[in-house]
Amino acid sequence: MGKATLGKAISEPRYDDHTMILGIGSDITDARRIAKVIERHGDRFLDRVFTPIERARADKRRNRNETYAKRFAAKEACAKALGTGLRGGVWWRDMGVVNLPGGRPTMELTGGAQRRLQAITPKGYQPRIDVTITDEGPMAHAFVVISAIPIAPGTQSIGAIREPIMQRSMKDSS
Repeated sequence: MGKATLGKAISEPRYDDHTMILGIGSDITDARRIAKVIERHGDRFLDRVFTPIERARADKRRNRNETYAKRFAAKEACAKALGTGLRGGVWWRDMGVVNLPGGRPTMELTGGAQRRLQAITPKGYQPRIDVTITDEGPMAHAFVVISAIPIAPGTQSIGAIREPIMQRSMKDSS
C-alpha cells in the first residue's frame, strides 16, 4: 500500500475553493520525559514509535531528545486530527514527520493512519496535512491541521498518496 502525504506542492487554496478542515490536533510533550523513556527502554521504544527516517534525523542531532520529543508531539497531534487517537488501527509508526523539498514539515501516513485519512477525505478532494513543530526547553509543541482541497476539474489528484517523497534526500531538516 502506498504512503499518504502531501508529496507535491499545492498552491495555497483560495476562499472560493471550498477548502475544508477535516481535523485539528495539538500536543505538548516534555523532552525530559522522552529522554527518560529512551534511557530506560532504548531501541525498543524508538523502534516502536519512530520511523527509520525520523530516527536517522534525530540520531545525528546534538539535541537528540528534543528532536524526538517534537516528533512525538507531532504524532500525538496527528492522531488527534485524524479523530482516532492511537486506536482504531492507527499506530505510532503509521505517522512520520517528513519535510517537503522546501523544508516545510508534513506527516507521511501509512497503514491505519492512511486508511483513516482516506476515509475522512471527501470524494473530489485531496488531503493536505499542515504541521508546525516548536520547542522551548524542555517542552515541545506540535499543531496539525488536516484539510481537504478540491481537485481541479480535469486534473488528476496528486492526493496524499505518493511514493516518491521517500526518494528525496534526508538533508532537509525541521
